[in-house]
Amino acid sequence: MREVAADPSAWLAVAERDGAVLGYCLGFDHVAFYANGRVAWVEEIVVRPEWRRSRLGAHLMTAFEDWARSRGARLVALATRRAAPFYTALGYEESAVYFRKLL
Repeated sequence: MREVAADPSAWLAVAERDGAVLGYCLGFDHVAFYANGRVAWVEEIVVRPEWRRSRLGAHLMTAFEDWARSRGARLVALATRRAAPFYTALGYEESAVYFRKLL
């Protein structure tokens, strides 16, 4: 948490009610050649199951997009395995295949 708080390229929003965390969104931005400028990446977004379909996730994503836009980002990207319909409903489109290698 300290590293995230100290990182100027990081954005974190936590949704809570009565001291209970309902969800959060963590993202970053950076410069990329392919975008000819800044891009923003949603690293993690989680909403408690009982709060899904309440628009909480959409509000977190909108807040992240607003932050990214304020930093001059040209696009927001993310990876997902199970939530494609959620992102499609928010106006996102499939763009690439995600690869990883554990180190």
